[in-house]
Amino acid sequence: MIELELERDRRTAPTLVEQVVLGFSRAIEAQTLRAGALLPSVRHLAASHDLSTFTVTEAYNRLVSMGLVVARRGSGYRVAANPQGPRARATDWQPPSLTATWLLSDVFADHSVPIKAGGGWLPNEWINESGLQHALRAMSRVPGPRMGDYGHPYGFAALRERIAAQLDRRGLPVDVSNVLLTQGATQALDLIVRTLLRPGDCVLVEDPGYCNLLQILKLAGLDVHGVPRTPAGVDTEVLETLVQRHRPKAMFVNTTLQNPTGATYGMAAAFRVLQIAERARMWVIEDDVSRELAPSGAPLFAAMEGLQRVLYVGGFSKTVTPGLRCGYVVAERDVLRELARTKMAVGLTSSEPIERIVDKVLLEGRYARHVEDVNERLKAAHAVVEDRLDALGLEVFHRPRAGLFLWARLPIEAAQAAEVATAALSHGIWLAPGSYFRPDDAPSAWFRFNVPYSTDDALWRFIERVGT
Repeated sequence: MIELELERDRRTAPTLVEQVVLGFSRAIEAQTLRAGALLPSVRHLAASHDLSTFTVTEAYNRLVSMGLVVARRGSGYRVAANPQGPRARATDWQPPSLTATWLLSDVFADHSVPIKAGGGWLPNEWINESGLQHALRAMSRVPGPRMGDYGHPYGFAALRERIAAQLDRRGLPVDVSNVLLTQGATQALDLIVRTLLRPGDCVLVEDPGYCNLLQILKLAGLDVHGVPRTPAGVDTEVLETLVQRHRPKAMFVNTTLQNPTGATYGMAAAFRVLQIAERARMWVIEDDVSRELAPSGAPLFAAMEGLQRVLYVGGFSKTVTPGLRCGYVVAERDVLRELARTKMAVGLTSSEPIERIVDKVLLEGRYARHVEDVNERLKAAHAVVEDRLDALGLEVFHRPRAGLFLWARLPIEAAQAAEVATAALSHGIWLAPGSYFRPDDAPSAWFRFNVPYSTDDALWRFIERVGT
């Protein structure tokens, strides 16, 4: 068995997954590991190198997607009979097509692209493994009959109470009757659209903004207009003009560590948006899924306004795991009742077992310590990626030193962005060009970088060649 030498300095080293993949790739190429050789079990390698099983599993999956390793039920992972070395892979591997189908669905399960710099989630090895394992063990002791029905339409009561208490500490005094659990924050946004809006209604979004929200609005047949996003919030002068011209029914805002720019609202911009919304009698939907990754002090629209015109959306994909689809919406009680009816009509209840797992992680999974650790790792990753961007002289929209994202402009014409993204895929790199995040799909030379996935040298060698 090969001995992996792992560098654990989070400021400069590639992720542990990348290091494990590189170690085995080199051993297979040098034939230290020959065709048919059995790799250590996931648990054995994790224990012998002080790794999490999530890290080892992700590394092995990448080796499988690269054609170096095969996985067989009951017999573990073995070196492929004809392992493809780096040179062969460069010609034999076919990248996925950069289509809407891949971006909206297949990308989440596609392990063939090793460098997911355009992704929207934390690396698997950053997951709170001990907290999840504890929660799963606790779930195994829950009597079966408790899991046999659909659960409450509003979701698991204990988790709703925990969310209400957390929001109360942030200055938003609500109780369990104001909280509806959903299958992720994206479903919460979809329920709001279905309940409050009708085809043809005008709505405002941030430009750039959350790409999945844009697809929800398009499917609903809404008239969508973008308000330019600045590092401190939306451009309120443009907002005033759009409100006067189009009389929108709702506006969607991403308060903290915005996806894709990483920017957070300032207090002045937040106050002005609420003033405009009140005068126009316009709903404000506050998407705030990244608040726990942000420094304290960011404005909370719902707390400032009191849920009269604001609906607040949160979730746990950025701190627990995106695999457990658990989000929530907080609203005035009558509005929440209508949202619950929509939820039951289109999908029945959300999953109580998943909600119980999340509740256990929050209660007993050393959650606060885990979030603190993730934030420290993100801060270090931001410093590394900023250095790489600065070394290439690229423009950076905002430098939050927190959260998942940096938004940077590449030295190309906007119309070339799709061509660059397609070329990157052929090198095993997924980039996210700005057009994904614009309400009219307009070309953009800006790209979103997921900082934990953007430390690989191969990414920056490719970026350096762009525009030359």
